[in-house]
Amino acid sequence: MTLYTAADLEATLRAKLQPSALEVIDESAAHAGHAGAGVEGYGTHFRVRVASPLFDGQSRVARHRLVYDALHFFIAEGVHAIAIETR
Repeated sequence: MTLYTAADLEATLRAKLQPSALEVIDESAAHAGHAGAGVEGYGTHFRVRVASPLFDGQSRVARHRLVYDALHFFIAEGVHAIAIETR
C-alpha cells in the first residue's frame, strides 16, 4: 500500500476541480486500530472540504461524485476513507 499525504490529494483536487476553497485534512491518526488504518498513523483517512464553480447547479450526490472521480487513483492505491464536505 502506498501512503499519500494531504498535499498529494490537495494538488490533484486543485488541478481537476479548480476550487475556490479547499482544505484537505489527514484524520488517519484518529482511526488507529480501525479497519483500513495503517500503522504509520497517516495516509489512510482524509476529510476534504471543497467549493468549486464546477459544483454550480449540481446535487450533493453529483458534487461528491466529482470529488470521488478526481481522487479515484488514491482510493485505488489504498486510501481507505474520504469524508467529503462540499459547498
